[in-house]
This record gives sequence, structure tokens and C-alpha cells, in this order.
Amino acid sequence: MLGPSAHTDSFTRDNLPPVDQWPDFLLDGFDYPDRLNVGVELTDRLVEAGHGDRTALIGNGRRRTYKELADWTNRLAHALVEDIGVKAGNRVLIRSANNPAMVAAWLAATKAGAVVVNTMPMLRAGELGKIVDKAQIQFALCDTRLMDEMATCAKESAYLTKVVGFDGTSNHDAELDRLALEKSVRFDAVPTGRDDVALLGFTSGTTGSPKATMHFHRDILAIADGYAREVLAVTPDDIFVGSPPLAFTFGLGGLAVFPLRFGAAATLLEKASPPNMIEIIETYRATVAFTAPTAYRVMLRAMDEGADLSSLRAAVSAGETLPAPVYDEWIAKTGKPMLDGIGATEMLHIFITNRFDDHRPACTGKPVGGYQAKIVGEDGQEVPRGTVGRLAVRGPTGCRYLADERQTDYVLDGWNITGDAFSMDEDGYLHFAARNDDMIISSGYNIAGPEVEAALLAHDAVAECAVVGKPDEERGAIVEAHVVLAEGHATGPEMVKALQDHVKATIAPFKYPRAVRFVDALPKTETGKIQRFRLKSDA
Repeated sequence: MLGPSAHTDSFTRDNLPPVDQWPDFLLDGFDYPDRLNVGVELTDRLVEAGHGDRTALIGNGRRRTYKELADWTNRLAHALVEDIGVKAGNRVLIRSANNPAMVAAWLAATKAGAVVVNTMPMLRAGELGKIVDKAQIQFALCDTRLMDEMATCAKESAYLTKVVGFDGTSNHDAELDRLALEKSVRFDAVPTGRDDVALLGFTSGTTGSPKATMHFHRDILAIADGYAREVLAVTPDDIFVGSPPLAFTFGLGGLAVFPLRFGAAATLLEKASPPNMIEIIETYRATVAFTAPTAYRVMLRAMDEGADLSSLRAAVSAGETLPAPVYDEWIAKTGKPMLDGIGATEMLHIFITNRFDDHRPACTGKPVGGYQAKIVGEDGQEVPRGTVGRLAVRGPTGCRYLADERQTDYVLDGWNITGDAFSMDEDGYLHFAARNDDMIISSGYNIAGPEVEAALLAHDAVAECAVVGKPDEERGAIVEAHVVLAEGHATGPEMVKALQDHVKATIAPFKYPRAVRFVDALPKTETGKIQRFRLKSDA
């Protein structure tokens, strides 16, 4: 079933789940040669195709062309192999914020045949240690500005033997940069197999021991040749911007794989706050944005104050459900749809989405080409149209956990069970209800928190909100809304009643929030995703 491997360190292939626990892979139209190295495909191949002088990466105050990126990554790859001792199949952890040097380190390690584990800069030594232990990581490449926690992790690790610093700024003044300085700009990349593991993506929000999702070289190209080609129709003239960390597969796809696959440019921000993103969009006339709905709400307010975001042709929203009021306002102000989609680390990237010419409010759209989706009950059987159930999906990518018995929780009869509650209407459009564990059951009624949030956000007084279930002796749970009020609106019983009445008038009255808490801010991840589990623990 698996093609040839170039890995002399066979750890990842040895720790793939048993084949009978894999999802079905639908590979029609995703044909790649037996030997494939993604690092080469995203750099040297673009130079060969005539894109050498085009801008590939923008960050830290400078642009880098595809020729510069190919040369840079080839010199780094030489250093990794000849000086650091990286062998094909070794796991290499990268610790950095979003910047061109992180992309270069990832591509170079991939060219050297390594299996890369990208990590977020906010992780502490203990969290890094769990990742190192799970993947038995021997090498780490770390932005020198983030070395403290990495060094502490290495000191306490039985596996991590070599930590090498690189300069995440534009100065190229760190150990790895100096080693690479005199190397050749030509590098014979390891001829990895299309079915060699190229990337380990650790799932965000995991409780207990971390789960690592295993992605082959072909998987990384498949997300570009599927979603980015079909839905975004990326061209070399596109300029990408976004907030998700490259450590997340959503960010790696949207801010590295997609632009580099098609000769476009990526702008990379170490601090991707909405104001910083707005500045980048205006400065470089960015055309494609990847971020969460909360950031788009800030952008909408900025447009009221004169921000020029007219260069954006595609606004991709994922990571959080897109409330209909945000979608409606974006169309009203830009004349262009916001592309709501859903992805998962297990699936690598977005697999269900709206399209430019086929989009609806409060709707996640239809499967990306190559994917299939259905809604199933607890027994795994498909449920009638319009019924909320568990989302099941399969396509060219799918879940393979690294040595993890939770594989059988995610894959059922060849389908990936993503942990999301959805319904499918008569026309085949998919509608998000909630994460399976975010459904609120109150007095026997199933209430989807995101639906209540969308109703609240339609009220002028609400800037942001999050809805969770609060344990209740009489009803089992009640709907509790955590609300950030817009400027100029006051908290108090009158506002509580106004919001409750508004929800009752907008959706079925039994779904209204029986408890309303006013807060100054909502807890969020680095990608802008609201951390409802923290609100639940408060409740």
C-alpha cells in the first residue's frame, strides 16, 4: 500500500497506525510520482518554472525572491546534513514565530529528508517536552530570541541532543546561519517517497497526552492542489496575509504551502494582530487573508474609520464558526463573500467550504473537490437530511495518529469523525451546529451555542460574545452568554433583558441565554479562537 521510502530512520513509518485503522483515501486526481520532496516542489521547481525573480516571502522589512529562497534553503540543508548530522527520517522540531526564517528552516529540513514538527513560540519547556517525548525528537532549530524554554527542555530530555539557533530577524547572525553561509546554493535533496511522513502536526487544545497527526509529502501538495487551486484559484499575482501560526497546519497551508505552490507571495507577521494585518494589507495590497471571525470584526470597524482593504479578493474564515452578521456586513462593505470553511489538524487543512460563486450565510458550504461528507448518528449510520449529527468525511487526506490508540475514536468504517456536529440540507449544503462537546442540552433540547452567539452578535450593543452551557440542577444545563459590549453601551439588568428579548425574537425562544455575564474580554488562543473551555470551567 505504501510507496518507497528514503528514510534511514524509520521511526515514523514504524509508528503509523495499522492499515485497517486508516480512513479511506480518495486519491483520484491527486497523482504524484513515487519520489517526491515537498521542499523542492515549493522552491527549486518554481525557479525552474521561471518564477525565480518573483517575490516569495515578505517579512521583517524585506522581500525574498524564489531564487533567494531556493538558494537559502539549499545552504541551510547542507548545514543540517553536513554539520548538524540530520539524517532522513529524523524528527526536527522548529520553534519560532511567523517569519521568513521559520519557513526557510522548515523547507530546508524537509529537503534534508527530516520529519518536521513546527511549534508555537508561546509553548513552555514542559509542553515542548511532551512533544519531544512523543515524537522522539533529536534535533531542534530555534529562533535565538526564544532559546530559554528550548534549552530548559533539552536539559531535561532523554531524546533531544542538539539545539541549534537561527536568526529570526533579517541579520542572519546565529549558529545555523553562520554554518550555512559558505555552503553551496545547490543541494541534492533527499529523494523522499510521496508516502514518507514529512510533517507531524500536534493537535491544539489536546488534553492529556498530545496527539500527533502524520502527514505525507503528497498530503501537503494535495491541500494546495485541492482547496487552494479549486476554491481560491491562486495565481502568481496573489499576496497572502494571515494570523494563524505556521505551527498550526491552517497557518502552514495558508501562509506557506498555498502561495509557494503557485508562485505567489506570502507576508509573514510575528505579531499578527488585526491592526498589524490591516497595515500589511494596505502596504502590500494583499489579496488573500486567512484569519478568524473575531479579527474580521475588527477589520470591519477599521473600514468604518477609513482603512483601505479593497485589495483583498478572498477573505478566508476558519478556526471558529462564522456568524451570519459578520458575513453579511463583509459582503455589504466589500461586495465580496467571506469564505467560511472547516478544517482539522487530522485532515491537514480545509475540506468543506463556501465558494466565490456559491455561498450562503450561516452555512459552511460543500466538500472541497476530492472529499465526501455525510452526517451520522452515534451508531455510525447516516441520519435524515436536516438532522444534526456527527460530521464524517473522507478524501485525499485523513487521520493517521502517531502510535496512538485514539486512532479508533477518530476513524469509523473508513470515515474521519471530526468531532463536529453538523446538519446537511436537502441541497447538500452543510451547516455547522457546534463542536460535539459544545452542544448544550437543556431540559431535553439540543441547543447549539454558535447559533445563540450569531443571534447576540446581530444586536448593536454586542462587540463579541461566547456561549457555553452552565450546569443547572433543574434543567441539566442552561445557556450562559459571556458578552463584551460595544463602546457606549452600559451593563445592567436592562441590557440583560434587551439581549434576551432580542435572542427570543431572532431564534426559537427556548434557546435564549438564561444567564448573561458581561466581561471586558474573552479568552482566546494565539489564532483568535475563543477558548470556551475556560468559560466552561468558570461556569
